[in-house]
Amino acid sequence: MARRRRKDDEHENHERWLVSYADFITLLFAFFVVMYSISQINEGKYRVLSSAIVDAFRSGNLPAPSTPGSGNANTMIQLPHTKPIATAVKGEARMRERQKLETLTGGLSKTLSPLIQGGQLSMRQDDEGIHIEIRDTALFPTGQASPLGSSPQLLATVARQLAAVDNQIRVEGFTDNTPIRNAMYPSNWELSAARAGSIVRLFMENGIAPDRLVAVGRAETKPTADNDSMEGRAKNRRVAITVISNTALQQSDVPAAGGTSSN
Repeated sequence: MARRRRKDDEHENHERWLVSYADFITLLFAFFVVMYSISQINEGKYRVLSSAIVDAFRSGNLPAPSTPGSGNANTMIQLPHTKPIATAVKGEARMRERQKLETLTGGLSKTLSPLIQGGQLSMRQDDEGIHIEIRDTALFPTGQASPLGSSPQLLATVARQLAAVDNQIRVEGFTDNTPIRNAMYPSNWELSAARAGSIVRLFMENGIAPDRLVAVGRAETKPTADNDSMEGRAKNRRVAITVISNTALQQSDVPAAGGTSSN
């Protein structure tokens, strides 16, 4: 009897470890199932999140998420406050750009002070950028497009200051409504475009990259004064140089630089 009881005890101990082993395998399987489930990434939502973050830092145009998160383990985290973040980034970029252009305006004012004091040049700054308007008599002989006198040296100094920034620059030539017809310029369109192109070429020769520049000839269009008087026609014969704000360029249809146009 003693021997039979000992054998029964040994048989019971052998079956008990199998139960423990089965419990261990079950727990291990459950562990790997959980790890696998939380490691899954919703690729579509990941791409949306990545694109949204890039947009926020580049332009600030980031839409708020339209659908709430489901709360599941494989759902990407929602960004409920992206508009305030985008607005702050956008506002900071606009402030830095404005400060940069204000510094540039101060330097240009000193360089161009003789023309400003003589009433031949006006300059202002707004959200689009820096606007410089120069009467044609300060730059060109009548009916010609080659800069005269000391104007090439003055424009070269301006060009070196503009070369220090990265903004695009638009140069526009304007005339009055008096027709012109000679062997070189059949109409005011050719004359205005040639004058704008002449200044663009001078800027390029003094360090401004060509892809930042555009020359536009506008002839007698967009007058600033009445062409019925001599004084009004003199005001309309001008060259306009616009240093375009980078923030304005991103938000509007400002003509891209890097070319020449007659309109």
